[in-house]
Amino acid sequence: MGRYALQRLLGVIPLLFIVSVLVFLFIHLIPGDPARLIAGKDATLEEIRGIQEQLGLNLPLWKQYINYMGDLLSGNLGNSIRSGIPVTDMLESRVMPTLWLTFLSMAWALIIGLLIGVVSAVYRNRWPDHLGTLTAISGMSIPGFWLGLVLIQIFSVELGWFPTGGVDSWKSYILPSITLGMGIMSMLARYSRSSMLETLREDYIRTGRAKGLREYVVIGRHALRNSLIQVVTVAGLQFGFLLGGSVMVETVFSIPGLGRLLVDSILFRDYTVIQALLLLFATQFILINLLVDLLYGVLNPKIRFSQ
Repeated sequence: MGRYALQRLLGVIPLLFIVSVLVFLFIHLIPGDPARLIAGKDATLEEIRGIQEQLGLNLPLWKQYINYMGDLLSGNLGNSIRSGIPVTDMLESRVMPTLWLTFLSMAWALIIGLLIGVVSAVYRNRWPDHLGTLTAISGMSIPGFWLGLVLIQIFSVELGWFPTGGVDSWKSYILPSITLGMGIMSMLARYSRSSMLETLREDYIRTGRAKGLREYVVIGRHALRNSLIQVVTVAGLQFGFLLGGSVMVETVFSIPGLGRLLVDSILFRDYTVIQALLLLFATQFILINLLVDLLYGVLNPKIRFSQ
């Protein structure tokens, strides 16, 4: 297992390097001059050039990248062009709402989606299966922003059960997590049902039943674990998308998280913050995929022994 984990970890290093290059180039290809934004509309050409020299924007692109990587490896993400606040401080104050929202959304989506998928597979072509299929299709068809607005109207405005926005208490995360996790739950339900049906057709499942094992033992101990590999793949990828996909939900519910910060930074062309957020989202996506690969080895020893 240690060798398998080391191989996967070493494979992440070139990916992180490629991501850093792409993010750096992407920011520099965006129209607009950060120095001109900092100096203001009425700034003279000399003032703009002075700010360019101060920021190192007058250097060749490859030298700017070397300086950027040096600052990045030392933990310096620069200062916000808009406010002058260090980017690390801005991220630190915004990261927890996004993490709470993402983990809560993924937790309930994984539990409910897996439950619907397993029940639908066990009771195939019967009413629990039809109900689960209808639920999954409905969840994938409903647009997230529309669902969020409907939930606010019903449960916040009319019933007054939950706040309309912000993060004042744990109740503030209920409606956003439902909005963010609905599509993921539906997808996990469909994948878990398909994987479970395929596993239930295996010979060892028939053998277990022929030996007289109880049905809950066959389903829970044998079928479920072996069907989890595909589900783990989808869940890991979707968890990575959740962190980046929180932009819409945080905007609808006015949650002061990373997604809302990204929207505000794009509107004000705060390049240093945009660069840091894009790098953060890409890095967490790569690390989550690494974790998924390691879970492969835990769930199926054949995978790690074949490496």
